[in-house]
Amino acid sequence: MLEKNKEQNLGLLIKTLLKKHSLSMRKLSGLTGIDTATISRIVNGKQQAKLNHLQQFAYHLNTSLEKLIEAAGYEMGGGKEEAKSEILYSVDTIQKILQSFKLVDTQFTLAHVEKELAKFEQYAQTEEGHRIICEDFKKKIEQVGSVGPFIEQLKQMNIQYCDPTTLSAERAVIGSALLYFILSADIIPDYVYPIGYLDDTIAVQLVLKRLAK
Repeated sequence: MLEKNKEQNLGLLIKTLLKKHSLSMRKLSGLTGIDTATISRIVNGKQQAKLNHLQQFAYHLNTSLEKLIEAAGYEMGGGKEEAKSEILYSVDTIQKILQSFKLVDTQFTLAHVEKELAKFEQYAQTEEGHRIICEDFKKKIEQVGSVGPFIEQLKQMNIQYCDPTTLSAERAVIGSALLYFILSADIIPDYVYPIGYLDDTIAVQLVLKRLAK
């Protein structure tokens, strides 16, 4: 019953926003690329909205993503430090955590991270990529202002990256994780605890797995 009420809250919010902007579900479908039937099911509480749905709604309905996530019933805020301290080391475990949050498309998340890492591995081998890692890593750590397993692992990776004895192939792989952390726009907002940090953690674990091989 609680989940249904939450879905209805999201549906009511979307209906209000559609009316405010004089939009129909069909028009919203054209703007977002989301099938009209899917939008209808979300609005009527028959389908749970994914993060990519909410992101599109937020943009085209001129409202905050946070407001939509709250209306959908996903937990926001609170327990930040506890959540970060509980992030686990296994990609399989992280995947299970993601699956428990129906807000996130698990396969999309993993595929996106892998694609970004492949791109950043090439970028790390350029002078510009190397400069960004050397100049901006510490700044990003200070911005995050956090501690936790994946942060400590990133710090160790940065030390290994800067070690002149590290092989160039290993440095490129390590650089991909560092650049993902520095540059990549999170596909899971950090304020959606505890999953907001999991895509960064996945990136770190995928790189560690490659290095171990």
